[in-house]
Amino acid sequence: MDKSQPTREQVAAETARTAATMRLQAVPLNVYETAAALVIIAPLPAVTAGDVTVRLRSGKLHFQASLRSAGPRTYLLHEWEYGGYEREVELPDGFGSSVEASLANGQLVVRVLRGGFTESIPIHPTAL
Repeated sequence: MDKSQPTREQVAAETARTAATMRLQAVPLNVYETAAALVIIAPLPAVTAGDVTVRLRSGKLHFQASLRSAGPRTYLLHEWEYGGYEREVELPDGFGSSVEASLANGQLVVRVLRGGFTESIPIHPTAL
């Protein structure tokens, strides 16, 4: 087994190659309602806040995280990538006036505020 470290250029090339051909990974959710918002929590391991885009649309919330790294490795078992996540959620009536998001410890937390939808809003989560 080769244990040498790949160069930055090798990691960048492998990441670009993987991102071009990979299918985005579905993300499981936990969703609950508070007095002020619909709260959506999703595990997004191995990405940073800058990798994630959250977009509020009429009746829907969509989020996506870019592939972070796909260095050249010989895996013994390879079941997930370091990014390349995506999910869309149908919103119940009465939510969509605005959106807030944070990313900490590999968890994306999105708050879709109560009220009627006014405009499409793309944001990046804050890093906590």
